[in-house]
Amino acid sequence: MHVTDERYKRDRLRLELALRLIRHEARTHTIRHWTGLSDDRIRKLFRSYIKPGAGLRRHRGKSPHQIGYFLRSSGIGADAHALASILLLFGAIPDRPDPASLRKVPTIARGRLLCDAFEAYRRVVPRPRIDFEYAAFLATALTAGDEIRLRFCPSCQAVNIVEAITLRDPLCRSCESPMPEKLPSPARSGGGRAFGDPFSDPSGQPNHTDRMRIINKT
Repeated sequence: MHVTDERYKRDRLRLELALRLIRHEARTHTIRHWTGLSDDRIRKLFRSYIKPGAGLRRHRGKSPHQIGYFLRSSGIGADAHALASILLLFGAIPDRPDPASLRKVPTIARGRLLCDAFEAYRRVVPRPRIDFEYAAFLATALTAGDEIRLRFCPSCQAVNIVEAITLRDPLCRSCESPMPEKLPSPARSGGGRAFGDPFSDPSGQPNHTDRMRIINKT
């Protein structure tokens, strides 16, 4: 009986995630990637739960794959930095590249975190410009870290999206201070926080206050 209950719970969570992804207008193969449902099951969910005239579109074709989209100096670039901060705050991405995690089968929990972060981004940004497919692509690209990655400003501790390989130190989008890739390791006194590590307190645990300050600076 316990095994049956657990299986029912997993199936229910999988279907709930699929419906959230459908409402975010994710492509079929994106929904399949995050839920493990077949294309036929996804189509049936759409027909059963999404009423005609609901205004939801079913996008076709390939998902976004151009990194340059996030590096623009326009409003898209500002949105990308805000979204990256929220993805990090919600735990949808790590603060350092972790490409090995991308080789694992996606979990329902990770998919729910991604949706939570995207929905928060849509609420806090006045005129959001990034859709769910690009949000998922940004999360994957930052986790892989081979083309873009996060870098924290040593001056204001804002989080920035930078290219993985650069010829010069990029400037912080918030305060325009240079952000060297490797920072000197200062001597610690009394177990203080390491310089350039804005998410750690003396115990080594995430610091929620610092994370909220970083989001406010984006």
